[in-house]
Amino acid sequence: MTDLLASAYPFVKSFHVMAVIAWMAGLFYLPRLFVYHAERGMAEGEPRASLTVMQDKLLRVIMRPAMVATWLSGLTLVLTPGIVDWGLAWPWTKAACVLAMTWFHGWCAAERRRLAGGASRGGRRYRLMNEVPTLLMIGIVLSVIVKF
Repeated sequence: MTDLLASAYPFVKSFHVMAVIAWMAGLFYLPRLFVYHAERGMAEGEPRASLTVMQDKLLRVIMRPAMVATWLSGLTLVLTPGIVDWGLAWPWTKAACVLAMTWFHGWCAAERRRLAGGASRGGRRYRLMNEVPTLLMIGIVLSVIVKF
């Protein structure tokens, strides 16, 4: 089993990077759609309906499968012997940021439901929340590349 994981490692890592890119694209874009929804689409009609459909499809068709693929491939990488030194700080920092990113994904799903139901927290709040995935991404990339 160990040899199989080691030989599959470059493929799993490649798949992981692709899944992360897809997930992050959604995490960057969905809060921006929330801003548009809150500022221009709260009235009944076409803008609101279109934004609601866009948000739903982005979450269900792209973000959720990408998150699951990211987690599965990431856990597979962690289980590959010799890859992670848990005595260092970086795997713990990355893990905390990934958990926070998963929480943010859940927050986005809850906000999508709120907006679809006609509630809004306001464009400014969504603009601020739009920065959360960027900050978490910085923590993840620095952890993995610098390995402090």
